[in-house]
Amino acid sequence: MHSVVGVRGERALVVIPTFNERENLPAIITRLHAALSGIHVLVVDDSSPDGTGDEADRIAAQDGPRRIHVLHRTEKDGLGKAYLAGFDWGLQREYSVIIEMDADGSHAPEQLHRLLEAINAGADLAIGSRYVRGGELINWPKRREFLSRGANTYARLALGARIHDITAGFRAYRRQVLEKIELDSVESAGYCFQIDLAWRAVRAGFDVREVPITFTEREIGESKMSGGVMTEAFLMVARWGAASRLERLRGTRS
Repeated sequence: MHSVVGVRGERALVVIPTFNERENLPAIITRLHAALSGIHVLVVDDSSPDGTGDEADRIAAQDGPRRIHVLHRTEKDGLGKAYLAGFDWGLQREYSVIIEMDADGSHAPEQLHRLLEAINAGADLAIGSRYVRGGELINWPKRREFLSRGANTYARLALGARIHDITAGFRAYRRQVLEKIELDSVESAGYCFQIDLAWRAVRAGFDVREVPITFTEREIGESKMSGGVMTEAFLMVARWGAASRLERLRGTRS
């Protein structure tokens, strides 16, 4: 039987990776604790030259209930590596649910309860989806939307995974998922990281569910997306899809 996680956020940890998010960080943490006062936060900062790490330390020091923690990393080697460091930190401290959320305000903390409610209802991985009924995009450039929808369609067809927003970065994992999907072997670093972990969860037989969210384009700072990140995702998804089809083919012949 699954352990229950209250929607107020007890025993849940939100991991927020940061690189040059000094202006966005205070607002997102304030909104998060206004929405779910008991939830804990881990800021994983990749030595931001704009002083985001120092700002995170200041916010944590002022938080009386000690809900805010900061992990300083000495190098910037991709979103995936930052999340893996955050997951390891949270697993060592026995959090029941570990959540991914961006620092730039694109993910609404006010909607985090939807992911936790899905976990309460039995999901092992709850994905905040832009592309299911009720999902919404605000102020996103049409070119970005086209690329995102195309990438999700491509991944869904290549992998055979019934997830409409497999690239989404607003999600909640039960700790059992992260313990089982062999995080030590994860190589993907950027955009592909989200596809990688969701695909591993599907292949491991976990209950993956999507809940609608509103995704809002950042107002401050610059997107970390790049052409190299997209190319990595395209090539790795093609490789995973081919390996999966070969595996199924061998299974039918045995």
